[in-house]
Amino acid sequence: MNRLTTSQGAFQLTRFPEHPRDPFRAWDAADEYLLRRLTDPEAGPVDLSGAVAVVGDRWGALTTALAAHRPVQISDSYLARCATQANLERNGADPAAARLLTSRETPPDRVDVLLIRVPKSLAYLEDQLHRIAPAVHAGTVVVAAGMVKEIHTSTLKLFERIIGPTRTSLAVRKARLIFCTPDPALPRTPSPWPHRYALPADVGPVSGRTVVNHAGIFCAERLDIGTRFFLGHLPARTGADRVVDLGCGNGVLGLAAALGNPQAHLTFTDESYAAVASAEETFRASAPDGARADFLVGDGIADLAPGSADLVLNNPPFHSHQATTDATARTMFLGARAALRQGGELWVVGNRHLAHHTRLRRIFGNCTTVAGDPKFVVLRAVKR
Repeated sequence: MNRLTTSQGAFQLTRFPEHPRDPFRAWDAADEYLLRRLTDPEAGPVDLSGAVAVVGDRWGALTTALAAHRPVQISDSYLARCATQANLERNGADPAAARLLTSRETPPDRVDVLLIRVPKSLAYLEDQLHRIAPAVHAGTVVVAAGMVKEIHTSTLKLFERIIGPTRTSLAVRKARLIFCTPDPALPRTPSPWPHRYALPADVGPVSGRTVVNHAGIFCAERLDIGTRFFLGHLPARTGADRVVDLGCGNGVLGLAAALGNPQAHLTFTDESYAAVASAEETFRASAPDGARADFLVGDGIADLAPGSADLVLNNPPFHSHQATTDATARTMFLGARAALRQGGELWVVGNRHLAHHTRLRRIFGNCTTVAGDPKFVVLRAVKR
């Protein structure tokens, strides 16, 4: 547990799920810079008596520090939502102190103070700015924060195009603020997301099928090379299998499993609300008649009954925002083992250098390399 001390108070904060060996804090210098600016006597404190919205709060640090002002938090991350709830409770805040909305829900009608953590995905930022722009008025204070490496010319152009004139602060501890003055004369146009594209003609059962991508999904404009490699080496199965697409993204792997085995029952799960929405729309657009599927937003595979799955397909991420970590893969592998029946299989694709085989052997007691090239490997682990 870590302690964040700000002019708003001191707060005990953790990420979610908590792990005693997690080396990362639940906030960074950009969060501190933004909170400090809100009470800066030289620049003038920001009036927080109106409607406050916080977009993209990564682990609830901003929402928890501003709980007294009853903010609305808008997030695409189930884990960020859980972290926010836990951090509010940990710091004695009223459970109703913050209204937590997902990225797929309708934003507030009016926002007087808009605070944004600049996300890794420019597409996600574009989508969220379009969605919240109608709630912004000429008097709205708009402040965004990010680390210097997260803020680019393209970032500033998005604010300029969708909200209004934009300027940046000096960098402090490698963090920077963005100040945007709303221009009511700018047209409030709908978000251009989701995007759709047809899969290539050489990727097995899903060849030529339509993929739907909401903003922020990895490789939203094309099939990523890791998934392409995996599609060429998926297991051929028949019968009423329970198949899980774990960390489903846009759902291409699960769709391939459904097309290859129409009797299978699919479960698509991801911690991103936009990802699960993408997977569901991809499945509805291209699945065979009568195909069955569930769509779950959650912490990995934790909501599945133990011993209920026959096959888990997984292309695990190895980044948490800007940090490189294998913690997410570890959680996914442990969850998969719990969800699989005896004899059930976990199939994983990953960059060769990540050495997933070592962790799979520790968790499952076995791991087989199904296929590999200079960049990727497909691994298979069986629950004994």
